[in-house]
Amino acid sequence: METTHSGLEPGLYIVAGPIGNLGDLTPRAAEILRLADVVAVEDTRVSARLLRHAGSDRPMVPYHDHSAEGVRARLVERMASESVALLSDAGTPLISDPGYKLVRDARAAGRKITTLPGPSAAIAALTLSGLPTDRFLFMGFLPNKAKARGDVLAEVTALRATLVFYESGPRLSESLSAMAAHLGDREAAVSREISKTFEETATGTLSALSARYADAPPKGEIVVVVGPPGEAPPASAEDADAALLEAMTRLPVSKAAGEVAKKLGLDRRTLYDRAMELKG
Repeated sequence: METTHSGLEPGLYIVAGPIGNLGDLTPRAAEILRLADVVAVEDTRVSARLLRHAGSDRPMVPYHDHSAEGVRARLVERMASESVALLSDAGTPLISDPGYKLVRDARAAGRKITTLPGPSAAIAALTLSGLPTDRFLFMGFLPNKAKARGDVLAEVTALRATLVFYESGPRLSESLSAMAAHLGDREAAVSREISKTFEETATGTLSALSARYADAPPKGEIVVVVGPPGEAPPASAEDADAALLEAMTRLPVSKAAGEVAKKLGLDRRTLYDRAMELKG
């Protein structure tokens, strides 16, 4: 088994860093940061503090969303004989950042890939929210423009899952308002400064939370967790009549009753009898 001068096997080490509290860096992650031949980081200023905390003096190379393809290719090349640690500014790399391309290329080149699990703001916020966690979808940041934001929310309106978004303070109130408009006024939680001194989670409906932050945009890293849609209220007799009358303009009575029964979850036989009454 080949090892680098540091005693680590050559390859890529995905290192989860703290999302706030430096005490959340795992001993194993700290060891890799001390031993790796090189540490690929989003921002050298942010990561220098964490490396100091870990007791690491290893060289850093910038690797982020705007890095040229060549930077990635050189890192993958180095993994053949050196250990490369990948570190994001906060939390688990590749969650809402471009690290996946480095992993994809490293895998294609046959490099060894190891992950050192640790903090993730999305998962931490889910645990704080008190909302269902059996099914959830990580949505990252919503687009800036209203039309694009609406299109993204429309894709998940009917999804029976809790939704997790990252957001910034200045955009928070507007984003919560857009979520209420497109998803319905669901229960939600806004968590910020997770694991830091001023950690706070506010819960309520999307519209109430939007109003809360309208005039006071919060500082810090923010995660919005939105509960799944509630059960649709049962269709009323008026809903059934309206749907039957509309369907009968296009279909024979029995087919109209069948279509409405499926759409509204009602009994087909009852609807057929009602359709005959309406027709008469």
